[in-house]
Amino acid sequence: MPESPEPNARPTACLALADGTIFYGHGFGATGETVAELCFNTAMTGYQEIMTDPSYAGQVVTFTFPHIGNVGVNPEDDEATEPVAAGMVVKWDPTEPSNWRAAGELTDWLTRRGRIGIGGLDTRRLTRAIRRQGAPHVALAHDPEGNFDVAALVARARAWSGLVGLDLAKDVTCAQSYRWDETRWAWPDGYGRRAGEGLRVVAIDYGAKRNILRCLASAGCDVTVLPATATAEDVLALEPEGVFLSNGPGDPAATGAYAVPMIQGVLARDLPVFGICLGHQMLALALGAKTIKMNHGHHGANHPVKDVESGKVEITSMNHGFAVDSQTLPEGVIETHISLFDGSNCGIRIKDRPVFSVQHHPEASPGPQDSFYLFERFAAAMRDRRAA
Repeated sequence: MPESPEPNARPTACLALADGTIFYGHGFGATGETVAELCFNTAMTGYQEIMTDPSYAGQVVTFTFPHIGNVGVNPEDDEATEPVAAGMVVKWDPTEPSNWRAAGELTDWLTRRGRIGIGGLDTRRLTRAIRRQGAPHVALAHDPEGNFDVAALVARARAWSGLVGLDLAKDVTCAQSYRWDETRWAWPDGYGRRAGEGLRVVAIDYGAKRNILRCLASAGCDVTVLPATATAEDVLALEPEGVFLSNGPGDPAATGAYAVPMIQGVLARDLPVFGICLGHQMLALALGAKTIKMNHGHHGANHPVKDVESGKVEITSMNHGFAVDSQTLPEGVIETHISLFDGSNCGIRIKDRPVFSVQHHPEASPGPQDSFYLFERFAAAMRDRRAA
């Protein structure tokens, strides 16, 4: 049965699942319709960073934490120029912000940027459904007059092709190369600038979050960002001391059609390589492993990951719906991290070479910060190679 948070109020938004389940609620942000995959995120902070994370392209995000919008929005917290997630689902309607850094309200921000929100839903019920049945295809609509063609919305959700086989990195990557020198935020000065000679790093942008680039700069890297479609020749022409493979959205196997040859060309030069999220999956594919679609993925800032080599457990930020199949890792590629939620692969390295990657987000904007050391490990590998 369709449900409405207030039976006597006319709903202004509708979420239609491909299986015919309908949720009614209060619309906010932009009006119109969008079709995407529905996921849930368990983070208690960082809704603006989540909505602007390019890895969320093609997805509507259900926030399990109810206080969304309470700290407002500000330009410093954007991980990309515009929101990338298709829409958001929340328990309570966004409230007036109360935070000293707020420069605007979430609802206005979504409206200006063409993103739809729906409030008043039972997000616990929705999350349980996603966990049991997998991430569904949905149609999300917002109409202030409350006029919805429910049958048409369900049909749109059923007709959507989904993320499997979809290369979205080309949609969110940069249009041309650029330099990056901004460093991580620090009280009371905010963001800084890296000065002096740095380690020459080429970062491949499959949908890179800005805070990843800041972490590289803070680790002493002179970063040049190249588009996702860059070739090995493009990368090596810049004479890098290390290559970074960024996060991003979509099916890694589809992006791998052009990313894998580039990575293999870089690996042939024996350069230090570091990958995060989609970059981790790209490295695994380049080494001969395979990736798989997960039931509902990992999305949140409270995911425990074990470093199987040291025994250390890190609380991490994650956002991925595909995973590296650890059973397909070739000889000489070592599994370094696993999820303590489901045992899925969260990290690899090449034996006796400075080439490694992780599924989780060590830049963790807005947190936690347990895995920042990976950027220093990458920088140390480049310094060792320079000194050799």
